[in-house]
Amino acid sequence: MTSPPSSELLHLLWLASPALPVGGFSYSEGLEAAVDAGVVHDETSAGDWLLNQLELVQARAELPVAAAAHAATLALDGTRLAELNAWVLRTRETSESLQQAQQMGRSLLVWMQGLVPEAPVLPLLKLLKPAPTWPVIMGAVAASRGAALEPALQAIAFGWAENLMQAAVRCVPLGQTSGQRVLARLVHAIPPAVETACSVPEPMAFAPLLGIHGARHETQYSRLFRS
Repeated sequence: MTSPPSSELLHLLWLASPALPVGGFSYSEGLEAAVDAGVVHDETSAGDWLLNQLELVQARAELPVAAAAHAATLALDGTRLAELNAWVLRTRETSESLQQAQQMGRSLLVWMQGLVPEAPVLPLLKLLKPAPTWPVIMGAVAASRGAALEPALQAIAFGWAENLMQAAVRCVPLGQTSGQRVLARLVHAIPPAVETACSVPEPMAFAPLLGIHGARHETQYSRLFRS
């Protein structure tokens, strides 16, 4: 008989699951505005857009923050968690992206309080105001569940990729098979994105076109998503 999966793997699958009750399905992170502008209009352009976002935003900002939060959680360093949280709040370029970071972070904190109330980092996360932001608390939860850094970042990146692929399926729109091909492109690019995230000296927020489309989405006439 083969041995059962480790609990670490199961916890990472749980964190990457679209069933995690944080509302990620309601955000497109500027994708819907890119569709409205005609920048994204088919499978290829959707894949290109999301790959750029993976390489420029996830690999250089979101995942490095999660990695730093992972380390801070293991050290129970509340000061570092607060610094990371403040950086995320400062670098959100639109009100919708700020709302997403806080709402999803707050929802994951509620999940954590209900399922892992004994986690030593929980009191430190509760101190983060107005809320622990999404990349910070994802790194903290992964560390609290015993996940090693690189697998944790891969799970976080895959959860993001699957959610945005589903957003593309709905708003481009794409068929399910096309969506899976887009996801395959993202999965292929996740390991090097994680390597980048682990090697950058500090997170960097610079994705002008994403910020422009995110701002346009706030006044877009017809919308399916909250960002």
